[in-house]
Amino acid sequence: MDFAQLIEWYLENINYWTIAILMAIESSFIPFPSEVVVPPAAYKAAEAGSDLNLVMVFVSATIGALIGALVNYALAYYLGRPIIYKLAESRFGHAMLLSADKVRHAEEYFNRHGAVSTIIGRLVPAVRQLISLPAGLAKMPMGKFILYTCIGAGAWNLILLFLGWWLHSIVPQDELIETVNKYSHEIGLVFIGVAVCIVAYLAYQSFKKKKDSKKA
Repeated sequence: MDFAQLIEWYLENINYWTIAILMAIESSFIPFPSEVVVPPAAYKAAEAGSDLNLVMVFVSATIGALIGALVNYALAYYLGRPIIYKLAESRFGHAMLLSADKVRHAEEYFNRHGAVSTIIGRLVPAVRQLISLPAGLAKMPMGKFILYTCIGAGAWNLILLFLGWWLHSIVPQDELIETVNKYSHEIGLVFIGVAVCIVAYLAYQSFKKKKDSKKA
């Protein structure tokens, strides 16, 4: 089954289980775009008499994303940096579109932004699927990882959910995926900008508190 056939199968078999499974795949190291999972489900949920509910689509997608993220986190946490980098450069890693450079980029992103990068990173296309690896390598507390991942994945899923629901009234189903790819990128950039501003503000407040405490 090639990618086109998989998408066709999914569109004919959208339910909460298939949403969660495909989002778990998307959130792991297996290359699969979330743009073809959540928006079509939201699109279908917006139809009159649909057996899908928008809230449950969101919940299923977020749970699936968390499961996939936990797979990456656990692999990195227990295998360690040398094996993860070796895996990324293996034939299997290349088949999954992984490379040491991609893992290194995600790790540098995590080191630069700290634990909060597990929130922001879920909105960054080049980092989204891999941000769980450096979190595991850094032995980030699992409770915090789960919380931050749910927030970041939830924010991204809300973007895709809104797009699918909004496009239901203006775009034919056969044009949905192409339109979502366009708008999700643009809206994602806006969310990244907002997230960066929030992080900058929090960093400034932390710096200000430390400075004030030293003066006191």
